Amino acid sequence: MLAVNSPACRFSGVSCVLFLLVLATSQVVWADEEDISEDRQSTDLPGWAVERIDPVYNMVSGWVNSTSRNIDGFFGTDESLKVENHSYLRISQEFLLRQNRANDTDTGIRYRLQLPTTQERLKLIVESDPEETLGTLQQQAARDTRTGRFDGGQGAVIGLEKQEGEDKTVAWDNSFSGGVKLRLPPDPYLRFTSERLWQLGQSPWTLEFDGRLSWFNSDGFSARGLVDIGRHLDERHYLRFVSQVQWQEDYDHLEFYQRAEYNRIINRRSAIRYSAVVVGEGASDPRINDYFLETLYRRNIHKGFIFVDVAPSLHFPREVGFDPSWEVNLRLEVFFRGDIILKH
Repeated sequence: MLAVNSPACRFSGVSCVLFLLVLATSQVVWADEEDISEDRQSTDLPGWAVERIDPVYNMVSGWVNSTSRNIDGFFGTDESLKVENHSYLRISQEFLLRQNRANDTDTGIRYRLQLPTTQERLKLIVESDPEETLGTLQQQAARDTRTGRFDGGQGAVIGLEKQEGEDKTVAWDNSFSGGVKLRLPPDPYLRFTSERLWQLGQSPWTLEFDGRLSWFNSDGFSARGLVDIGRHLDERHYLRFVSQVQWQEDYDHLEFYQRAEYNRIINRRSAIRYSAVVVGEGASDPRINDYFLETLYRRNIHKGFIFVDVAPSLHFPREVGFDPSWEVNLRLEVFFRGDIILKH
């Protein structure tokens, strides 16, 4: 096995990522040359697979939809059958190929059960991976949190959320929530979130702020602030800059995260994102813990609920003297949501 900082290792890592970036770019060029009729198709799967997958999807999505609405109707009103409900179940299978560490595979499950009419603007929320349980910013950056690695339910929470429901473009939209983790002994939590969206003068740029203050009995206090500045270059291209700071009582370090993104919609079913990311910590004496470059190609391969991601990245972590190391993340994701059935 090659040493982490050997010349051969560096060359192979850079060469591999460059090859994958060229491959991804060639995929985009090829996609742009596709006949427009392909863009209107809804699946890449063969007929025999569609015949087996669609009934299962309809059954599971129907269960997600009916379960949330039936519970909502029991505690709330008949409006539960009409209002939009954002409950979902997302299952993913991830394959992570890494240069300097062992390869990894993981099955992820994320879910969120929302009961919007329990009381006026009071919602019962059940979610598998609250933001506060995802670790430090460096740990979050090391993997895409969309995967939602399931920990046996130890991180799941249940609680009530009071949301003001204000238009973020004209006023602050605040929400308060509290509840417990789904484990024994009970682990109570409280959370306050505030969001705002501004149009920067007459320019096409928008600025969004998302702040959160939380307290978990087992972990203590945490605070997070996120600023998202972006603009559409045209209907298919979007430029975005995301800055985030976070403090957690158990870690007791101020962390920062900066991402620059260039997003491109290839067609109705494919998109690609190029990003450069910096992760660090400290206020008076800040230091960088990791730089990385990433290309993410995402394809909707079946009717808006089965997706494939290919994400090569090149990391420069401090722990190995900022020597480059490559990673390739391959992910299959299935998204179940009852409202999709209602829309169809």
